[in-house]
Amino acid sequence: MTERFTGRLADVIRRPLITEKATRALELNQYTFEVDHRAAKPDIKAAVEQLFDVKVTGVSTMNPPRRSRRIGKYAGKRSQVKKAVVRLAEGNSIQLFPES
Repeated sequence: MTERFTGRLADVIRRPLITEKATRALELNQYTFEVDHRAAKPDIKAAVEQLFDVKVTGVSTMNPPRRSRRIGKYAGKRSQVKKAVVRLAEGNSIQLFPES
């Protein structure tokens, strides 16, 4: 685990990503999260295990290029996003949708 996130693993995971592809992956016990772009795979694994009390078997990350954004004559870049697909061990699950 890197020293950057020692003691504050809750800052690694920003939010779960709910897309059509991510929802289909839930059947395979894979969960997709938006994470801090500086986070390494061991940081992501430790954060998910600590926050959700589950056993992680694998982490895949994607770091797509930043997207351009133009408003009138002003051009800029959107914030950098890193995605992590986390595979959980059999029998473990994360409840993303609270039951009412």
